[in-house]
Amino acid sequence: MSTRDRLGRRLIQLYTGLALYGASSALLVEAGLGLEPWNVLHQGLAELTGLTIGVVSIVVGAAVLLLWIPLRQRPGLGTVSNVFVVGLAMDGTLALVPESHSLAVRIPLLLAGIVLNGVATGLYIAARFGPGPRDGLMTGLHRRTGRSIRLMRTVVEVAVVVTGFVLGGTIGVGTVLYAVSIGPLAQLFLRVFTVPAASGGTVVAAGTPEGAILRT
Repeated sequence: MSTRDRLGRRLIQLYTGLALYGASSALLVEAGLGLEPWNVLHQGLAELTGLTIGVVSIVVGAAVLLLWIPLRQRPGLGTVSNVFVVGLAMDGTLALVPESHSLAVRIPLLLAGIVLNGVATGLYIAARFGPGPRDGLMTGLHRRTGRSIRLMRTVVEVAVVVTGFVLGGTIGVGTVLYAVSIGPLAQLFLRVFTVPAASGGTVVAAGTPEGAILRT
């Protein structure tokens, strides 16, 4: 695969992945059975401020990106794109998907949202345009403190879940199911969507911050 073809594929993967990430998060919101950690916070802040959850996601993403400065993290195209595309896709999907109160609909929405989130994560991370602002925060804290990424991720996500729950965010079986399944799903789809190198090899994520954030 030529360098130009690789770049084109990577860009398509990046923006497809980010759009699907926002759509998958919207499905979890519509399911109403529990959200992923950061969206518990986003939903709580949306309840508090009256803004849409997508707009709150954008604002929080931008704020987290500012925290990269003292952590000496360098954002990439994917990092900046993540801030805007995910939130816009989330609000767009929520506007299109009808609300349902039936468990016969909400459970499939939950499962579809989790699987789609794994697909989306594999797509945009394999594109290798930089981690999202929240993932970069965790790897930045790891580098600055010397603590493990696992510990930094746990501390950050527990803090955002608790804060979001207090503000009115939704915690439930979906939150637990997401926590135990997203790592294996993301690793699976990261292998599926790895972009072949121009030399005929492959781009391997292991050993990079992008790969490390998937270790649970």
